[in-house]
Amino acid sequence: MTMVEQLAAFVVRAAWDDMSAAAQEALKVRLLDALGCAIGALDGGPIHAVQAQIDDFGGNPLAALIGGGRTAPDRAAFYNSALVRYLDFNDSYLAKGETCHPSDCLGALLAAADYAGASGRTLLSAIAVSYQIQCRLSDEAPVRARGFDHTTQAAFAFAAGAAKALGLEAAQTANAVAIAGTSLNALRVTRTGSLSNWKGLAAPNTAFGATHAAFLAMRGITGPREVFEGNKGFMEAISGPFFIDWTSEDLERVRRTIVKRYNAEIHSQSALEGLLELREEQHLTAADVARINVDVFDVAYNIIGGGEEGEKTTVRTKEAADHSLPYLLAVALLDGQVMPEQFAPDRIGRQDVQDLLRRIIVRPNADFSRRFPAEHSARVHIILRDGRELVREKHDYEGFTTRPARWETVAAKFARLSAPYADAGLREEIMATVRRLDERKASDLTALLMRVGQTNMQRAA
Repeated sequence: MTMVEQLAAFVVRAAWDDMSAAAQEALKVRLLDALGCAIGALDGGPIHAVQAQIDDFGGNPLAALIGGGRTAPDRAAFYNSALVRYLDFNDSYLAKGETCHPSDCLGALLAAADYAGASGRTLLSAIAVSYQIQCRLSDEAPVRARGFDHTTQAAFAFAAGAAKALGLEAAQTANAVAIAGTSLNALRVTRTGSLSNWKGLAAPNTAFGATHAAFLAMRGITGPREVFEGNKGFMEAISGPFFIDWTSEDLERVRRTIVKRYNAEIHSQSALEGLLELREEQHLTAADVARINVDVFDVAYNIIGGGEEGEKTTVRTKEAADHSLPYLLAVALLDGQVMPEQFAPDRIGRQDVQDLLRRIIVRPNADFSRRFPAEHSARVHIILRDGRELVREKHDYEGFTTRPARWETVAAKFARLSAPYADAGLREEIMATVRRLDERKASDLTALLMRVGQTNMQRAA
């Protein structure tokens, strides 16, 4: 068997009952978290643009759209994944050489499950499969240093999850994964330099393509069975050699994914928690602060601190703001929080945050780097105008693997993000359905998701 055939066999045999109770709980927590992020993004500018394109192009109404209406499954995959991703508030997985967002798969898998009339267990199993594959490929086949985006591994994972949701057999699943993995290799420039809207749409585009691949495979289209190990295949062209024994893989990797406490890039979370603790304890204001020095691990420095992926003091857009540690720390000190409202254009452009972010210096710390990803370390050193110095060192945050997010915490996050678009009754229905999704149909969930936003947003059915 080729590697993709071994992976396909893993996908077909994977089942909800194979997961530990802890993994099942973790998966439901992350599903609720992703849905909160999606609902909270309904009024985003790029979301309206995607919605306009779907409305203009049309599509057979075979899969539900969060917020109302139905369209073709590949377009539903793109739109719903764009919602999950837009706020940049959904979960993450940290490998030594790669960071990914496993819940980016959700749009593709909701669409496939809705089309197939799948059970809730099948949908949950598909999500678990996608998480496991993307996380394990991130562990063993990182591509960031070679100039490729983490959505490259997501292509394999999303297609596998869509195949699982559709109930495809092993040969069809192998073809789906091979087609997606061959064709959806994205460049890391998406997240370097001056950031564009594509930062939030690259993963949705992968969901679109992976869903398309799964449906083509369902109808008998074949893909390169040596996509991983073949001549000019993934290993030779992109990742380098690696090995994963899919016969021994489980569905437990979801327990090592992490949930964001703050609406900010994942590597900022400990630094933000530390700064906000000092702010509250010392009753700090921006006027008290002369400068702030922040020591972080090398991945955080390179991605959001001004390292190899570009300087982080020119901040004019949401995309630049949520990937700038100086901006995130500055706005946290000024506002006492980092939530979606901290990325409104008028907040980003205000002089108070623009001035303060230039007094924040981010530095890589070799010890913190050695301890990553087992620890999520940061040291915040605040020098006050009166000469005092305050220091807070963190090695995790609430939502990290050492302090995992609980259902109650994520339920509060879900309620806050979805409140403008769903009344308390609908929010409770969605949470209850996610809680018991293994006993329900996938369509029970998608029917509820179609109802959100209907009081202030209308879409033609």
